[in-house]
Amino acid sequence: MNVIQAVKLYVTKMAEESGPGMKVLLLDKQTTSIISMVYSQSEILQKEVYLFERLDAPGSVEPMKHLKCIVFIRPTKDNVGLLCNEIRNPRYGMYYIYFSNIISKTDIKTIAECDEIEVVREVQEFYGDYLAVSPHLFSLNVNGCYQGTRWNPLHLQRSVQGLVAVLLSLKKCPFIRFQAGSDMAKQLAEKVREVVAKEEVLFDFRHSEVAPLLLILDRRFDPITPLLTQWTYQAMVHELLTISNNRVNMSHVPGVSKELREVVLSSEHDDFYAENLYNNYGEIGQTTKELINEFQKKAKSQQKVESIADMKLFIENYPHFKKMSGTVSKHLMIIGELSNLVAKRSLLEVSEVEQEIACQDQHSHHLQRVRALISNQKIRHEEACRLVMLYALKYRRHSSHDISGLVDSLKKRGAPESIYGMVKSVCNFAFQEDNSNVTNLVNQEAVVKITKRFFKDIKGVENVYTQHMPALKDVVEDLIRGRLKEQTYPFLGNAPAGRRVQDIIAFIIGGITYEESLCIHQLNKSSVHGGARIVAGGTAVHSTETFIDEVATAMNYGACRLYN
Repeated sequence: MNVIQAVKLYVTKMAEESGPGMKVLLLDKQTTSIISMVYSQSEILQKEVYLFERLDAPGSVEPMKHLKCIVFIRPTKDNVGLLCNEIRNPRYGMYYIYFSNIISKTDIKTIAECDEIEVVREVQEFYGDYLAVSPHLFSLNVNGCYQGTRWNPLHLQRSVQGLVAVLLSLKKCPFIRFQAGSDMAKQLAEKVREVVAKEEVLFDFRHSEVAPLLLILDRRFDPITPLLTQWTYQAMVHELLTISNNRVNMSHVPGVSKELREVVLSSEHDDFYAENLYNNYGEIGQTTKELINEFQKKAKSQQKVESIADMKLFIENYPHFKKMSGTVSKHLMIIGELSNLVAKRSLLEVSEVEQEIACQDQHSHHLQRVRALISNQKIRHEEACRLVMLYALKYRRHSSHDISGLVDSLKKRGAPESIYGMVKSVCNFAFQEDNSNVTNLVNQEAVVKITKRFFKDIKGVENVYTQHMPALKDVVEDLIRGRLKEQTYPFLGNAPAGRRVQDIIAFIIGGITYEESLCIHQLNKSSVHGGARIVAGGTAVHSTETFIDEVATAMNYGACRLYN
């Protein structure tokens, strides 16, 4: 199972089915991001696609009847209306229309009625209705899906559509399990099953010996993972610089060149990134040095280089080395900025305490260390608050906890209410009870499981900054081994005859993290799990900032944001 290859295959088919000749690609805002995640512009140019246009930008080009138009859009009401306007007054010679998800027969009829001069040659459904971040990771790019303990209705609809597209693109008709105690997980599971039943012809795939399984979780099952400082390359970049649709905005870096104000980080098109995105902070420095040495060796093998000016001239004269030069420049800049932020924010010191709280049980020691860091003015308000959040999540039921005292310390150091107020919000988010006397959203067994993690023996841990393992790893491992209790994660409808699973799609309502993505990558690579194949996704891929925004929205924290 590979979501990047699934979406790429659709794009390739679109280009090939329209035949030879010059083409324009007509997209909407969402499908522009979907395609850019898996295809570079140079790769699409090789498919004879020479122009890219947005459906919602009418009249942006003059009519060009000699071009074929490939339309790839989401099947929304607005898009259908815009498409009808386009084919009533066509700017291009012929149209090949592909919807990224299931479209109603009524909308197809409407489009057909608008095609008065018969420019439409093809209408199909190609189910690439999600962002393929990595081969095993997908996102719907949806933030703020919670309204208390209920769904934002628009985000529920989008999540159903996204999950259905993932299943269809991977050709899976799964059994469904969901997190007990989460009404949102159960509702999403039911909505997905409704679509599968309604569209049974689309889901009529050849049955495998072991049925695939869709597991739906609620972010409340593990609120700790998104609060921890990350130390692998991909996760660090997202946490400190933000990765948005494979792009990183570096325009804030002093003296940055025009070419590097926005850089692309894609494992599909950047070999260095692909080889190092799961390496930790300490390893990245060494591999970057090796990259520079390799570049210098290749340069010297072609021409003697004795100065920076000679190097610049050499790169200009030998285009073959420009790509490698760009890779070196890009990653040196990123790693340099990461290093600056780690030092400026004292993240090594903060992270050590975070990991201790998450993985050990030493209340007095942890309370003392958190107090000390709060009083350290080198630590930002945001990091100080995260430490208090982790302490509160861990020790809220401890008889000697001092959560209120730590919050008072945040106030005294000058932290605004929008920051220290989030301590209570995060606890309420994680442990909120449903008034209908249903089990806690973080049900009792899940709470026990999370608590056990705090007591986990950490002997032999090589890196104190990466001790923590997300709860998702335990859940998926239990699922693979047939040990995941049905009381905690029940089936929706009938359960399969056997306990064995092979193909697993895990989805986290409220967002997934790159630390969890790393765990899924490691499970896929492991030989001890009987060849299990796992794809994971979420409503979004979170950094600490976006997760706290998600919590603020869920708890009706108004317009206040932790990060300004």
